[in-house]
Amino acid sequence: MATLGKRIKTASEQVDRHTRYPLDQALELATKLARCKFDETVELAVRLGVDPRQADQNVRGTVVLPHGTGRSVRVLVFAKGEKEREASEAGADVVGGEELVKKISEEGWLEFDKAVATPDMMGLVGRIGKILGPRGLMPNPKVGTVTFDVGKAVQELKAGKLEYRVDKAGIVHVAIGKVSFGPTLLFDNASAVLTSLVKAKPASAKGNYMMGVTVSTTMGPGIKVNPVALRTLAA
Repeated sequence: MATLGKRIKTASEQVDRHTRYPLDQALELATKLARCKFDETVELAVRLGVDPRQADQNVRGTVVLPHGTGRSVRVLVFAKGEKEREASEAGADVVGGEELVKKISEEGWLEFDKAVATPDMMGLVGRIGKILGPRGLMPNPKVGTVTFDVGKAVQELKAGKLEYRVDKAGIVHVAIGKVSFGPTLLFDNASAVLTSLVKAKPASAKGNYMMGVTVSTTMGPGIKVNPVALRTLAA
């Protein structure tokens, strides 16, 4: 049986497993207990009252974090002509067309975090769908990454736009920043995510929608958040 390291065990002992903390207190506690030498990521895990097996309850969306993610995002854009120039000026790290598709398919090159494509390039990009799809890199019109407004798409991704999707267990996992942000900035980012999730509530979802929320850092314990206070977002 795996045993907890001394640091994790000590941190876990400072969290009351039977208490559901207000969001601001949970974030303050999470950052206080982070003692690693690197800047740990802070994550929200939100359990929703939906059945992901039903197509109309497969919650998915995007949110722009007010204070960003704390990490550099490498953006690739599939475009040509004027849109290629627009993407480059907006800060895209890599821009191109058929040559990029070839590089990805033949060399397995995947040195980027997000991909954007203009609609007229999707026929070409579709050739590498089996490579990009499983890695969450396939451009998708539902999340704004298939668009002719490539400049705006690139700027939003660079600023901290995130995509979220409920998993098979009905849970949404979202990284909301770094421990170094501090509780106040993390609270703003967390609030943006939770508000977005409420807006994405399926009409067919019945009963309690936001059933449970947990805050954690990369190497820290999970801290339960009181979902009752969060449900006011849905009012």
